[in-house]
Amino acid sequence: MSSQGLQIRATLFQLVRTFFNQQDFLEVDTPIRQPIIIPEANIRPLSSEDCFLQSSPELYMKRLLAAGCPKIFQICRCFRAGERGRLHLEEFVMVEWYRLDEDYNALMDDCEQLLRFISAQSKGDQVGMGRSGTKGIWDDPGFDLAGPFDRLRVDEAFARYSPISLDKSLLDDCFDEILVEYIEPNLGNSRPLFLYDYPAVLGSLAKLSDTDRGVAERFELYIKGVELANGFSELTDALEQRQRFEEELAKLSKAGFNWQVPERFLRALGQIDKAAGIAFGFDRLLMLLMGEESIGNVVPFSFDEL
Repeated sequence: MSSQGLQIRATLFQLVRTFFNQQDFLEVDTPIRQPIIIPEANIRPLSSEDCFLQSSPELYMKRLLAAGCPKIFQICRCFRAGERGRLHLEEFVMVEWYRLDEDYNALMDDCEQLLRFISAQSKGDQVGMGRSGTKGIWDDPGFDLAGPFDRLRVDEAFARYSPISLDKSLLDDCFDEILVEYIEPNLGNSRPLFLYDYPAVLGSLAKLSDTDRGVAERFELYIKGVELANGFSELTDALEQRQRFEEELAKLSKAGFNWQVPERFLRALGQIDKAAGIAFGFDRLLMLLMGEESIGNVVPFSFDEL
């Protein structure tokens, strides 16, 4: 990155921290090397001797919730093997936060307030100006942050944009492909949009809806077709979570991975009544702010420069 880009990146770090401090969140830090990680069949971790580099700080942050911390956040490095492209890096920065006694609606409110805060604080600054002079989202007169963000259920998005039904995409195991190719390009182009209420099978750590057991209380935040965040009402039933972990471990075993159930995490989970948590992509937000096309352009050194 240029010196200007580094300054913009540093400013965004400061703004994120200022926002959460003003909202009385406690900043925490947790181990990057983890002996046991969340079993998720769609994520491949990177090894570090006899441990894994964290793909998410979720296990440890939920244990802090169980210890009585009501509102916590962390800006941290995460690692996922084989993730490299316009929107993916194997090493990236995540902003993750959790709330006790709240559900996913509170997290959506947090996202709206965070983005408006960053926008208000960066007006007149260099945040939003790309390295080549291109404008970012804050400078787009056709992009609206003032009003409520749009909300769209997953089933409604499939009915509106997909060539096949939601049920068929799940049956044919092509949900992600349909989402990326047909749905995401239509999301968040004039204002940020929450895509919410995912099929239950796509929310391995999320609480199921009390009114519709076929959906999980999960959402993703989109701006200009880019997924920025993944949040949900936390599943706090330890027995149900164990069952879901065992289902994921069975899939991983078929793929040749022999991982374990995170027992200490499950014991802690039983001490939480209600909570919500979210992972927010710092690098992706910076990419949009700077008007760049790839997150490789908004990190100090891209993989090819290492």
